Amino acid sequence: MIKQRLFLTGWMLVLLTACTTDTEKVTLLAEPSQLPAETGKNILITYSDSGYTRAKVFAPYLERYTTDTRNETLMKKGITIYFYDKEMKVDSYLKSKWATRYDREKKMIARNDVVMVNKKGDTLNTEELIWDENTQRIYSDKFIRITTPEEIIMGEGFESNTAFTKYKIFSIRGTIRLD
Repeated sequence: MIKQRLFLTGWMLVLLTACTTDTEKVTLLAEPSQLPAETGKNILITYSDSGYTRAKVFAPYLERYTTDTRNETLMKKGITIYFYDKEMKVDSYLKSKWATRYDREKKMIARNDVVMVNKKGDTLNTEELIWDENTQRIYSDKFIRITTPEEIIMGEGFESNTAFTKYKIFSIRGTIRLD
């Protein structure tokens, strides 16, 4: 009898200590609309226009949310995007540690240690870069650094084509010649 009471008391303590009062977790479990509609690992997404492959996006992990108020795709473990010309040759590539694609607006925001490299080897570094799929433009209003074989250009704000061949820096902070 004493063994049964000790056993039951032990189980009651285990159950009581296992319970949580974290309201965020309880709310998440209560509202399935807050859960991703799709998840995936090692994802490849191909973007095409008029029969031409424009870009390929690789993501190690993806979560897609689709509700009346939220229609976005999160790539929390980073992305690599390859942009292609009409001959299916890589024009440029972009890497970041985090990305969010807003599906309705057709815009992707790459964040955290963003690097973009073109065919010539010119390299862009920033903390945030936006790809507008409708206009095939990339841009940022954050600090950027572009390294070419000849110079390093630093500035605030940037816009370019996806090939990263025709770009504009809005507020140049400095240029370092690499002769």
